[in-house]
Amino acid sequence: MAEKTILTLVGSLRAESVNSKFAEIAVATAPEGTQVTTFTGLEEIPFYNEDLDVEGKVPAKAAELRAAVAAADGVLFVSPEYNGTMPAVLNNAIDWISRPFGKGAAIGTFAAVIGTSAGQYGGLWSHDDIRKSLKIAGASVLDEAKFAVGGSFQRFASLEPEHDAEVVEGIRSVVATLAAAEVAAVAAAN
Repeated sequence: MAEKTILTLVGSLRAESVNSKFAEIAVATAPEGTQVTTFTGLEEIPFYNEDLDVEGKVPAKAAELRAAVAAADGVLFVSPEYNGTMPAVLNNAIDWISRPFGKGAAIGTFAAVIGTSAGQYGGLWSHDDIRKSLKIAGASVLDEAKFAVGGSFQRFASLEPEHDAEVVEGIRSVVATLAAAEVAAVAAAN
Protein backbone atom coordinates (compact mmCIF):
# COMPACT_ATOMS: atom_id res chain seq x y z
CA MET A 1 0.00 0.00 0.00
CA ALA A 2 1.37 3.43 -0.94
CA GLU A 3 2.15 5.95 1.76
CA LYS A 4 -0.63 8.48 2.39
CA THR A 5 0.27 12.15 2.26
CA ILE A 6 -1.45 14.91 4.18
CA LEU A 7 -0.68 18.57 3.63
CA THR A 8 -1.30 21.06 6.44
CA LEU A 9 -2.18 24.69 5.83
CA VAL A 10 -1.80 26.90 8.92
CA GLY A 11 -3.86 30.07 9.23
CA SER A 12 -1.60 31.82 11.73
CA LEU A 13 1.56 33.32 10.30
CA ARG A 14 3.18 34.01 13.67
CA ALA A 15 6.34 31.91 14.10
CA GLU A 16 5.43 30.68 17.59
CA SER A 17 1.68 30.38 17.08
CA VAL A 18 -0.11 27.60 18.91
CA ASN A 19 -1.78 26.60 15.63
CA SER A 20 1.67 26.09 14.11
CA LYS A 21 2.44 23.85 17.08
CA PHE A 22 -0.78 21.92 16.36
CA ALA A 23 0.53 21.33 12.82
CA GLU A 24 3.81 20.07 14.29
CA ILE A 25 1.85 17.63 16.45
CA ALA A 26 0.06 16.40 13.32
CA VAL A 27 3.45 15.73 11.71
CA ALA A 28 4.77 13.96 14.82
CA THR A 29 1.72 11.77 15.48
CA ALA A 30 0.84 10.70 11.95
CA PRO A 31 -0.14 7.05 11.75
CA GLU A 32 2.28 4.57 10.25
CA GLY A 33 2.25 4.83 6.46
CA THR A 34 1.23 8.50 6.51
CA GLN A 35 3.47 11.47 5.86
CA VAL A 36 2.27 14.88 7.04
CA THR A 37 3.97 18.04 5.77
CA THR A 38 3.24 21.71 6.31
CA PHE A 39 3.02 24.10 3.37
CA THR A 40 5.10 27.20 4.04
CA GLY A 41 4.83 30.57 2.39
CA LEU A 42 1.07 31.19 2.33
CA GLU A 43 1.87 34.85 3.07
CA GLU A 44 3.83 35.02 -0.21
CA ILE A 45 0.79 34.26 -2.36
CA PRO A 46 -0.88 37.40 -3.71
CA PHE A 47 -4.59 37.86 -3.19
CA TYR A 48 -6.49 35.89 -5.80
CA ASN A 49 -6.98 37.90 -8.98
CA GLU A 50 -8.24 36.43 -12.25
CA ASP A 51 -5.84 38.71 -14.12
CA LEU A 52 -2.99 36.73 -12.54
CA ASP A 53 -4.65 33.36 -13.02
CA VAL A 54 -3.76 32.85 -16.65
CA GLU A 55 -1.24 30.49 -18.16
CA GLY A 56 2.23 31.93 -17.84
CA LYS A 57 1.23 34.49 -15.19
CA VAL A 58 0.21 32.37 -12.19
CA PRO A 59 2.48 33.39 -9.30
CA ALA A 60 5.02 30.66 -8.52
CA LYS A 61 3.91 30.22 -4.91
CA ALA A 62 0.24 29.92 -5.95
CA ALA A 63 1.19 27.28 -8.53
CA GLU A 64 3.24 25.48 -5.84
CA LEU A 65 0.21 25.48 -3.51
CA ARG A 66 -2.05 24.09 -6.21
CA ALA A 67 0.43 21.34 -7.03
CA ALA A 68 0.91 20.44 -3.36
CA VAL A 69 -2.84 20.19 -2.74
CA ALA A 70 -3.37 18.16 -5.93
CA ALA A 71 -0.60 15.74 -4.95
CA ALA A 72 -1.82 15.21 -1.37
CA ASP A 73 -4.28 12.53 -0.30
CA GLY A 74 -5.73 14.97 2.21
CA VAL A 75 -5.43 18.54 3.45
CA LEU A 76 -5.57 19.52 7.10
CA PHE A 77 -6.46 23.15 7.77
CA VAL A 78 -5.17 24.38 11.14
CA SER A 79 -6.78 27.65 12.03
CA PRO A 80 -7.43 30.25 14.71
CA GLU A 81 -10.42 32.57 14.46
CA TYR A 82 -9.98 36.20 13.41
CA ASN A 83 -12.94 38.52 13.90
CA GLY A 84 -15.38 35.63 13.91
CA THR A 85 -14.14 33.98 10.73
CA MET A 86 -11.12 32.42 9.05
CA PRO A 87 -7.83 34.25 8.59
CA ALA A 88 -7.48 35.98 5.22
CA VAL A 89 -4.45 33.85 4.34
CA LEU A 90 -6.57 30.67 4.41
CA ASN A 91 -9.42 32.28 2.51
CA ASN A 92 -6.91 33.30 -0.15
CA ALA A 93 -5.45 29.78 -0.27
CA ILE A 94 -8.94 28.35 -0.80
CA ASP A 95 -9.56 30.90 -3.56
CA TRP A 96 -6.40 29.77 -5.38
CA ILE A 97 -7.06 26.03 -5.01
CA SER A 98 -10.69 26.42 -6.11
CA ARG A 99 -9.64 27.73 -9.53
CA PRO A 100 -9.77 27.36 -12.45
CA PHE A 101 -13.50 26.92 -12.04
CA GLY A 102 -14.47 23.27 -12.29
CA LYS A 103 -10.84 22.11 -12.39
CA GLY A 104 -9.36 23.39 -9.12
CA ALA A 105 -6.96 21.37 -6.98
CA ALA A 106 -9.55 21.28 -4.18
CA ILE A 107 -12.01 19.19 -6.17
CA GLY A 108 -12.38 15.79 -4.56
CA THR A 109 -9.59 16.45 -2.06
CA PHE A 110 -10.31 15.09 1.41
CA ALA A 111 -10.11 17.87 3.99
CA ALA A 112 -10.47 18.41 7.73
CA VAL A 113 -10.18 21.41 10.03
CA ILE A 114 -8.66 21.74 13.49
CA GLY A 115 -7.27 24.57 15.58
CA THR A 116 -7.29 26.71 18.65
CA SER A 117 -8.24 30.27 19.42
CA ALA A 118 -8.49 32.57 22.42
CA GLY A 119 -12.30 32.45 22.50
CA GLN A 120 -14.13 29.86 24.52
CA TYR A 121 -15.18 27.82 21.47
CA GLY A 122 -11.73 27.47 19.92
CA GLY A 123 -12.50 29.02 16.57
CA LEU A 124 -15.63 27.07 15.66
CA TRP A 125 -17.02 29.90 13.50
CA SER A 126 -13.75 30.03 11.59
CA HIS A 127 -13.72 26.26 11.19
CA ASP A 128 -17.31 26.23 9.98
CA ASP A 129 -16.51 28.92 7.41
CA ILE A 130 -13.47 26.99 6.19
CA ARG A 131 -15.52 23.81 5.79
CA LYS A 132 -18.25 25.74 3.94
CA SER A 133 -15.76 27.36 1.53
CA LEU A 134 -14.00 24.04 0.92
CA LYS A 135 -17.29 22.33 0.12
CA ILE A 136 -18.16 25.06 -2.38
CA ALA A 137 -14.68 24.64 -3.88
CA GLY A 138 -15.43 20.94 -4.41
CA ALA A 139 -13.44 19.36 -1.57
CA SER A 140 -14.66 16.25 0.22
CA VAL A 141 -14.82 17.71 3.71
CA LEU A 142 -14.83 15.26 6.61
CA ASP A 143 -17.27 16.99 8.95
CA GLU A 144 -16.73 14.34 11.63
CA ALA A 145 -12.96 14.94 11.68
CA LYS A 146 -12.63 18.10 13.70
CA PHE A 147 -10.93 19.35 16.84
CA ALA A 148 -11.14 22.80 18.43
CA VAL A 149 -9.57 24.02 21.65
CA GLY A 150 -10.83 27.20 23.30
CA GLY A 151 -9.06 29.56 25.67
CA SER A 152 -5.67 29.10 24.06
CA PHE A 153 -3.98 31.98 25.94
CA GLN A 154 -4.83 30.47 29.31
CA ARG A 155 -4.54 26.80 28.40
CA PHE A 156 -1.12 27.10 26.81
CA ALA A 157 0.34 29.80 29.07
CA SER A 158 2.51 27.28 30.91
CA LEU A 159 1.83 24.00 29.09
CA GLU A 160 3.06 23.43 25.56
CA PRO A 161 0.44 21.77 23.29
CA GLU A 162 2.67 18.73 22.67
CA HIS A 163 2.55 18.00 26.43
CA ASP A 164 -1.26 18.20 26.59
CA ALA A 165 -2.53 14.63 26.24
CA GLU A 166 -6.04 15.71 25.16
CA VAL A 167 -4.62 17.92 22.41
CA VAL A 168 -2.20 15.29 21.14
CA GLU A 169 -4.93 12.63 21.04
CA GLY A 170 -7.46 14.97 19.39
CA ILE A 171 -5.05 15.91 16.61
CA ARG A 172 -3.83 12.32 16.19
CA SER A 173 -7.43 11.15 15.80
CA VAL A 174 -8.26 13.73 13.12
CA VAL A 175 -5.08 12.93 11.16
CA ALA A 176 -5.85 9.20 11.33
CA THR A 177 -9.40 9.82 10.09
CA LEU A 178 -8.10 11.97 7.24
CA ALA A 179 -5.47 9.37 6.33
CA ALA A 180 -8.12 6.65 6.20
CA ALA A 181 -10.65 8.69 4.18
CA GLU A 182 -9.58 7.55 0.72
CA VAL A 183 -9.53 3.89 1.77
CA ALA A 184 -13.03 4.26 3.24
CA ALA A 185 -14.32 6.03 0.10
CA VAL A 186 -13.00 3.27 -2.17
CA ALA A 187 -14.50 0.59 0.07
CA ALA A 188 -17.88 2.37 0.09
CA ALA A 189 -17.85 2.64 -3.71
CA ASN A 190 -17.29 -1.10 -4.14
